[in-house]
Amino acid sequence: MRFLHLADLHIGKRLNEFSLIEDQKFIFDKILNIIDEKKIEAVLIAGDVYDKPVPSAEAVTVLNSFLNSLAKRNLKVFVISGNHDSQERIGFGAELISQSGVYMSKPFSGNVETHKIKDEYGEINIYMLPFIKPAMVKHVYEEADIDSYDSAMAYVMEQTKVDEGERNLLIAHQFVRGADRCDSEEVSVGGIDEVSVENFKRFDYVALGHLHSPQHIKSEFVRYSGTPLKYSFSEARHQKTALIVDMKEKGNITLEKVPLIPKHDMIEIKGKYQEIMSKDFYKDIDRMDYAHVTLTDEQDVLHAMELLRTVYPNIMKLDYDNTRTRSNNEIKGGENVEKKQPLDLFKEFYELQNNQPMSCEQADFMDKLIKDVWEVNE
Repeated sequence: MRFLHLADLHIGKRLNEFSLIEDQKFIFDKILNIIDEKKIEAVLIAGDVYDKPVPSAEAVTVLNSFLNSLAKRNLKVFVISGNHDSQERIGFGAELISQSGVYMSKPFSGNVETHKIKDEYGEINIYMLPFIKPAMVKHVYEEADIDSYDSAMAYVMEQTKVDEGERNLLIAHQFVRGADRCDSEEVSVGGIDEVSVENFKRFDYVALGHLHSPQHIKSEFVRYSGTPLKYSFSEARHQKTALIVDMKEKGNITLEKVPLIPKHDMIEIKGKYQEIMSKDFYKDIDRMDYAHVTLTDEQDVLHAMELLRTVYPNIMKLDYDNTRTRSNNEIKGGENVEKKQPLDLFKEFYELQNNQPMSCEQADFMDKLIKDVWEVNE
């Protein structure tokens, strides 16, 4: 059986006030092309289907279109809810939808939903476990000693019957201890949401969602597929891929990664304003990519964002790296304030804030401004 492992679609996501819905439509079309070219037989979507528990109408339309396109290909599709999703919304109409071969996870009720599919080697058991919290598990199993995410997961796995002589695949959406996070993910203080990889040792393959960087934990077959798109500049250097899982006879699994090329990539640009606005600098850059620009000019560039967007229209983020921004000076109450002139006080404040003294031009401007405001005559 040839699976495509996806996760963390985050349909409807906005990044730095930019809607990514068109980028998501574009990448879903790329995924459909891969499905056709690679003759995928089943698709696994491991949670965070939407970016919000109450998705926009546009996001719902995009998911509806994607699932319809999958169903028309006579694929089996298995979708679980993640921590960004509403379990009730993902599970709405699950029984009816399943008639088209698309299986949507229902709200967690204690039992891990299981489906059987067949190929030339026999049956494969597909276990669908939506994102769970300790309180959810405790609500169902009141007698259980549950005080953490890990103990909740361990208890649920103990209640789940798995025939280890058969081929078993688990779809889950949790943070497995030892994995690497990205800036675009929600962080729990002290790692309280971590679960042990040992909870999954009875499964031949574990299709994980939740973390945005593609990676495996301990075993090659306990794996995060990562997001199909980059959702923060911490992912700018990632290569996003579609993860293909070939499951043959028991114990025979192979993996293949197919690059996903986005409509707009994420790039980081750093340098002085005049430098990065020159044609020689940007001649080899796709200027339509989403950009994080860091200016190294010592003086702020007036209307920098507006000017930079004449060359790089999709700038998402602008900041400075210079003497001022690298300063760690602490501004405290001044000494002998009553004996100092206003301009002298402002010069001290400026130097503390910017880690450099005012220029002569700045001092002359400030001196004139003070006199104009206070109507001081020469």
